[in-house]
Amino acid sequence: MPDVRHNKAKRISRPRTANAARDRKPRMRVILVNGSPHAEGCTYTALEEVAGTLEAEGIDAEIFQIGTEPLSGCTACGTCRETGRCRIHDRVNEFLEVADDADGYVFGSPVHYAAAGGAITSFMDRVFFASRGRCFYLKPAAAVVSARRAGTTATFDQINKYFTIAQMPVISSRYWNMVHGSKPEDVKKDLEGLQIMRVLARNMAWFLKCKQAGIRAGVPFPEREEPVATNFIR
Repeated sequence: MPDVRHNKAKRISRPRTANAARDRKPRMRVILVNGSPHAEGCTYTALEEVAGTLEAEGIDAEIFQIGTEPLSGCTACGTCRETGRCRIHDRVNEFLEVADDADGYVFGSPVHYAAAGGAITSFMDRVFFASRGRCFYLKPAAAVVSARRAGTTATFDQINKYFTIAQMPVISSRYWNMVHGSKPEDVKKDLEGLQIMRVLARNMAWFLKCKQAGIRAGVPFPEREEPVATNFIR
């Protein structure tokens, strides 16, 4: 297995089917986060199917490996309130450095005990808390889940909650975004799962193009309000 501890985001190169005129324009970019410790395992196989379809739709796709180095949970130190970055310098800050310029995101996770893996959970806790949603506002996102058998829907729900608290449009497919198998060869036999990944990618590309067209047409972003916090116990 390749050493992915310090890998940067990996660009997935595919033949471009867009016409030459469109290819001359700046291309939008989606980052796909592989939340599995396996660099090219089942979760990666699903994300690669999404990435290839995005590229075919004229959208750049990069797979970001969280790797195998331990990822701490949030220590509630408050440093990120001042800096916008975590005081723990690991893959979280490396992701935040590239996330600002992305137009959309896909977060993939294996299922561990009917939940997202511990590493991707710590990663997403710290990424979303440190950024305070600034780099994610109104950018589309999707969750992709891989399991041998069960726990997929609970994991899918868990990951989607990060998006909805950050005002991110959630991109869906024709079924819940999941694949099944205990090794990549199994996932490649999950024909329905792979189709779900391709439909997800096309829906993501469509949304991004619609958003871009709206911005170019002068459609304003929604009016924003100052947050209101109501505590249940006062």
